[in-house]
Parts: sequence; structure tokens; C-alpha cells
Amino acid sequence: MSTRCAALSRALSEVLEAADPITDEYVLEVSSPGIDRPLTAQSDFARFAGHEARVEMTDGLDGRKRFKGVLIGLDEHDVLMDVSDEGETRRVRLRASDIAEAKLVLTDRLIRESLKARETKEAKASH
Repeated sequence: MSTRCAALSRALSEVLEAADPITDEYVLEVSSPGIDRPLTAQSDFARFAGHEARVEMTDGLDGRKRFKGVLIGLDEHDVLMDVSDEGETRRVRLRASDIAEAKLVLTDRLIRESLKARETKEAKASH
């Protein structure tokens, strides 16, 4: 991913320098979303099923706007999560269109799986 970010940064820098839309000094930074990335597409909620996430809703569900729990996946256009409150776990159904912000929670499991995926990808690229 870092070589793609570097190539994108160089290409954007050339375009910005030629067009010169910013008169002051600036620094262009291009990076990948990282391990604890924001979940922006509906497919992200299915892809990261089994991982912990924090979700903030535009409209509340039962008077609540913030949820932290384990992603279960998608059902049509709803995100399913298991949320623990006071030692009790319950499944919530959140309308994807009402999600203002969602982000993975950095856990040891997420780090291990990300490192394993990176190693697999690098091994395939070197063959």
C-alpha cells in the first residue's frame, strides 16, 4: 500500500504544483486508512464482521446515539451489532443510512489479522 500512496502523492503534487491553487506553503500527506479505519461503505460492515466497532448515529435508537460492540454483519441495509450493556449482550439493528460515523476499535485480534493479511499479500506479490 505504501508504494501506491507514494505514487499518488507524487502525481497529486505534480498536478497541484502545475495548477498552483494554493498560494501559501502546504504539505501534502497521503496515507492508507490504517488498521482502526473508518467504516464508510456498507460492505465494510460485512467485511469486518467479528471485530469491535464504535458507531455514532445521526438519529438515536431507543434514545441512544453511540454504540460499541461486535459487528455481526449486514441484513439488507441494516448493520447488525452485538452490544454489551451492564453485563448483558443484545443484538441491535442500525440503519446504515442513519450512521454518522463508524470506526473499528483497535484490538489485538485486529492487529494480528491485519499483519497476517499484509504478510500474505506481500508473499503473493513476491512470487
